[in-house]
Amino acid sequence: MPYLTRGLYYLSLLLLLAPAGMPAADELPSYQQSLDQYLEKSAKEKSPFSSSDMAVMEKAGKDLASSMPDPGIKVGEKAPDFVLNNALGKPVNLKDKLKQGPVVLVFYRGAWCPFCNMHLHALQESLPEFTKYGAQLITITPQTPDKSIEQFKQKGYPFEVLSDLDNKVMKEYRLYFELPDDLVAVYKKHGLDIEAFNGKDRNVLPVPGSFVIDTSGVVRAMHADTDYKQRMEPSTIIDALKKMQN
Repeated sequence: MPYLTRGLYYLSLLLLLAPAGMPAADELPSYQQSLDQYLEKSAKEKSPFSSSDMAVMEKAGKDLASSMPDPGIKVGEKAPDFVLNNALGKPVNLKDKLKQGPVVLVFYRGAWCPFCNMHLHALQESLPEFTKYGAQLITITPQTPDKSIEQFKQKGYPFEVLSDLDNKVMKEYRLYFELPDDLVAVYKKHGLDIEAFNGKDRNVLPVPGSFVIDTSGVVRAMHADTDYKQRMEPSTIIDALKKMQN
């Protein structure tokens, strides 16, 4: 799979994209539905990438899948504890949060990523269902707090957005990787500077990953895939939370 799909750099979609229509009252938001709509729209646009750009992106995707064939900590493992600052500079400790109830922990790439934005939107719309089971949503990104606060204010996120500035948590959850130099060059050529979001010399990202963690700190459900378009659906998270109560 290409590491970036066509249409990724249409900046009007990156931060302003909103899923078409609200779910019915008895339906959970669907990330897949929003993804399908986005890809259908992008397919109608002329790709900004040259054949050499696409070759670089395809190779980067294949190399990442080969080097990380099974990313993320697994169901039954103890979730590594952490303390990270949120967008407002306040430290957040996983262990303390678990004393209040289960945690839905989501790693995302940054405010620049439309797929992350679609997923976060679906999760935000699902929060009332999560809270029925006492669960809290916590998100982690490599981007700096100033970028997170911009995103936080624009989107009105009512959940924690934490910055993993030393990459420690991404590594402990087995999601961390570094972008190859040729891919960074393609990114920059098309207007995306990862360091502008993450900080100097930090061309790093997590494989997008989601973990449902019970109050004892054990992972009860997870999803992580080097195909960055694939994300855990809110319905899958709800199913895991239901099972934890049985």
